[in-house]
Amino acid sequence: MSGAFLNNSGSSPKVCAVIPTFNENSKLLETVIQTKKFIESVIVVDDGSTDKSISLLEGIDNIKIFRHEKNMGKGAALTTGLLFAKKSGFDFAVTLDADLQHDPGSIPKFLSEAEKESCDIVIGNRLGTTKEMPLPRIASNFLTSKLLSIKTGKKILDSQSGFRLFKLERIEKILPAFSGFEAESEMLVYAARNKMEFGFVEIPTIYNDNESKMKSIQAIIGFIKVLFI
Repeated sequence: MSGAFLNNSGSSPKVCAVIPTFNENSKLLETVIQTKKFIESVIVVDDGSTDKSISLLEGIDNIKIFRHEKNMGKGAALTTGLLFAKKSGFDFAVTLDADLQHDPGSIPKFLSEAEKESCDIVIGNRLGTTKEMPLPRIASNFLTSKLLSIKTGKKILDSQSGFRLFKLERIEKILPAFSGFEAESEMLVYAARNKMEFGFVEIPTIYNDNESKMKSIQAIIGFIKVLFI
């Protein structure tokens, strides 16, 4: 790729995927296989899983696996993966969930947006088409996105989307202090404070038979904490 999508040396950037996972036995392998169609290098962070999902990845090339001895939360898993990506010389990292609710086929959209707009963060927006999204989730996402937009002074279209592309040059400045799901909103606050540029791409809303690991009460409390940082 060319234009804005170059690293500091003027060459094509190195891009990896960071996939946090916790007990995704039925979906992790397929997520990695689909992701590798678009990004060769994948960093998987096993956040204290008790199933055998990680063992299914044996023999797949260009995968780095980290294991947390106990479940520390999505924020902690993202921090582990993104820091390793930066230290390994990658210029950009795509983060996506391991349960196939993020379609790896959308990855080229993120790369194209980063090239076109020279963004520091590109966020997948599911709110353009909400017919597959439960009404309570629509209301929650709309409200949190609105409040986060007010706090950051930037228009945030989908604050709860974890499908993102990060430019890693200044990633240390936006790594979260919180370890749970609220970390993804926290990172946007820090990015706005550091004058980083945001971009958005439309992605499909996908729900499967997996039970959500985000608990409503914990998520609300976590988001309120973010509003006061």
